[in-house]
Formats: sequence, C-alpha cells, structure tokens
Amino acid sequence: MVFRSALRWERTTLSPEAVKHLGELIAEWQLLADLSFADLTLWVPLRRDVKNWPEGHLAVAHIRATTAATIFLEDLIGTEISWGSSSRIDEALSSGEIVRDNVEERYGEFLVKHEAIPVQYKGAVIAVISRIRNVETMRTPSKLELNYREIANQIYRMISQGTFPFEGSLYLAEAAPRVGDGLIRLDLNGVITYASPNALSAFNRLGWSSDLLSQNMGELLDSLSKISGHSLNREPHHENWQRSVSGKLLRRREFENVNGAIDILALPLLEMKDRIGALVLIHDITELRSRDKALISKDATIREMHHRVKNNLQTVSALLRLQSRRIEDLSARHALDEAVRRIGSIALVHETLANNTTETVAFDGILKQILYSEIDLSIRGDLDEISYELLGEVGDLPSGVATALALIVTELIHNAIEHGLSRSGSELKIKSARTIDPAFKVMIEIEVSDDGAGVSQGFSLERDGNLGLEIVKTLIENELKGELSFEKKNPGTSFRIRFPL
Repeated sequence: MVFRSALRWERTTLSPEAVKHLGELIAEWQLLADLSFADLTLWVPLRRDVKNWPEGHLAVAHIRATTAATIFLEDLIGTEISWGSSSRIDEALSSGEIVRDNVEERYGEFLVKHEAIPVQYKGAVIAVISRIRNVETMRTPSKLELNYREIANQIYRMISQGTFPFEGSLYLAEAAPRVGDGLIRLDLNGVITYASPNALSAFNRLGWSSDLLSQNMGELLDSLSKISGHSLNREPHHENWQRSVSGKLLRRREFENVNGAIDILALPLLEMKDRIGALVLIHDITELRSRDKALISKDATIREMHHRVKNNLQTVSALLRLQSRRIEDLSARHALDEAVRRIGSIALVHETLANNTTETVAFDGILKQILYSEIDLSIRGDLDEISYELLGEVGDLPSGVATALALIVTELIHNAIEHGLSRSGSELKIKSARTIDPAFKVMIEIEVSDDGAGVSQGFSLERDGNLGLEIVKTLIENELKGELSFEKKNPGTSFRIRFPL
C-alpha cells in the first residue's frame, strides 16, 4: 500500500543527532547518485516508539543522477509505504546488511535493479537508501563507469558500517567539486590508480602533460606549484600537499599556479575503520579565479578613480578659494565661497567611495560631516553658537544618489543657517527616515528645520527661491524623481525632501 502524506518526523522516533546525521548524508546526496548512475531515495522507519516494530517507511529525500537518465519522473518525497510492501527495504532495516537483488524488474518502460543500503549511526540502523538503476545502462559499462560504481559500492559499505558521511562534512560539501567535474582515485599510499578525463584535462591545464596513472598526487602537486619558480598558494597551511590529498582525513583546498587553479576535495575510503585509499574530486576553477581577479582589479580601479576625482575637486576648490581672496567685490566673493562649499560636499562623497569596497555609500556618516562642516564655518563667521539635533537614519545609498543628496542636504543646511539662524534662533534639527510606501517602494525622507525668522508670508519656491533652493529643486525632481516641500512654523521654517530609492 502506497500513499502520499506530509513529512511527519515525530512519527520516526529519530533523535536530533540521528536527524543531523541524515542531513549530512543528504549533503553528499548528489555524489552518491552520480557515482551510482542511479535514482536514490532515503527511507526512515515509521513507528510509534523506539520499542515498537516499524509500521512502514517514509521517503524524506530523493535525488536523481546527473550521469544517467532518471527512472522516476515524479518526486517521491513524502511517500509512505507499509511494512511488507518492499521486502528489500524491510530486510536492510532489520538485518543492517546491504540487500542486492540480481532479478530485473519492470518499472514503467524501464528494466531496473533495486538495491537497499542500511544507514547506520552509533550501532543502530536509522534509515535505508533505495538505489534503483536502469539495467540498459549497465550492459556494457566503460572503464569510467566501472570505476565510478566500484567507488560507489565502497561508499555504500561505509554508510552501512557507520563511517560515512564524515562528521563536519556539511561545510566542506557546500559548493564542492562534483563527480562530473573530475574524479581521481588514490591507493593507500596516495598513488593515482584512476583519473577521469575531466580530471586529466584539469591537470593538463596546470602544466602536466603526461598520464596521471601511477603518479603520487601530493608529489605531483608540489612539482606543479613550483612550475614558475614559486607557489601561488599564499594562504597559510600547516599541511603540505602530500598530507592534504593523501585521504587520511577529509580535506578541501584550492591549488593554483601560473597556468590555472583547481578546487580539491579529498575523501577517505574506508573498510570498517581501516583506510584503503581515497576519492579526490577535482574542479577546474581557472576561469572563476580569473573573473575574481578581474573584479578585484576593477574595484581597485574604480576606487582609484574616486580618489582622483576627490583630489581634483579639492584642487578646484583650493583655486576658487585663492581667487576669492583676491576679489574685492563682496557679492562675487560670496558666490565663489558658495561654489567652494558645493564642490566640497561632492568631494566628500567621492572620498567615501574611494575607501569603500562597493558602489554604495553609508550616507549617515556623510550627513554628519556636512552638518559639522557647515556649523563650524558658521560659528567662525556670523554666529556664536548653534545647537543641533540629528534624528533617524538614511542607511546605504547608491553612489549616484548619494552625490546628488549630499549637494541637496548641503544647500538645505546652509540655507537654514544663513537665512534662518543668522537673523534669529539657534536650533537646527535634521530628521531622516527610510520607509516603505503602500506600493512597497523604499522611500527616503529628510527634513531640515530651524527656529529662525522663517520665510516671508506668501513665500513660493518657484518665485522666491534663491540659487541654493533652485539647485535643490532641480536635483530632487530631475535626478532623484522626488519632491521638495516647505512649511512655515512659528518660529522657523522646515524644508522636506522625499524620493523613491
């Protein structure tokens, strides 16, 4: 009897440690399926408690091989079978032995063979792997297929003996090399007894032109690392290559020389607890590392460009400041000082980007620097003291948005100090917020307010705004696609900008 159901782990009576062990086994799931050229299903026993005989089995994981056509078009996860429906699974669970059946069966349009492998954990069988293979693909196996199956059978024996998967392999298996990337089999002394064509291609790319068979893999890697006179493997390791790839322990490392780079995962092959060799998976990551280096170079170039733009802006600012000192006309001098201030706010953004590893800017730090700079200039000029309050956060912004916003905030703060606090009042308040509107758009809001004299009655941004407010309005509407509004208070004025991120 077969029926579908939701996964109900509470009916399995498995301990959290046993479930974790099965999780580490599933992490190696694709490796097992590809080596087997088979569909694999993991069955856990269903029982009321640990003392009761199982009522049946529940399929908790299912994987298809990438090296062969699948037998099952449907997904088996969640399937329950009653005790007695599959004699092989029942026997593997009861006996703790691998159950093979040489009798071919018809499954849909395929002739298949079924094998059941018990999963042992701490002396007890906690699950059974069902391995189903297409008979047609087994008729005339190649040397590659024979080696894959022999390795698979060894790993299945390790599973039934409780020595596979290895503890802590979950982290190493993440994005690890796969069977199709390249496979090497080592004997007890680390000598290569088989290498797949993809593994041979990877070593050819590293500069090895001979056959890999009968070569000691550790010695081979040592020789390839010195192909340019020195090794490019700069990360510190307390192990040499002989130990890393010997298969004595589970290891994963990257190897690189002037010709290329490979990702290496070495797994011990055991019989009971005695090591009999190792399985080494090889992935050629030369192109990946080349792209990484290109991205690092590109990032460094971009940061250097921002650094040079900042320096050029500071040079222009210094030249304008020198010119300002030579001009006697006060209005002209004031215009040049305004230009210097605006250039400084833009340079501040580029200075931040020059020190960043990404093209985003932590704008709250820039906002503080702009505020402190404006207050410092004002106190040394017309005002004796300004109290300020900075509330809320904007967060990270793209560089283009940050550049426009820095100039906008500079103008609003300067406008509040020059036209508000210079006539009366001494308090400046800046409120920032990042919100989500009803259409799920991220909105940025900044409000700059003062307690000064305030704008005149009937003030209009379009009609009465000065150059600074015209700059703000143009940047808000054209660059940030937002809006600028103001509110006359008693006392003071509040300018508010709002735009979608």
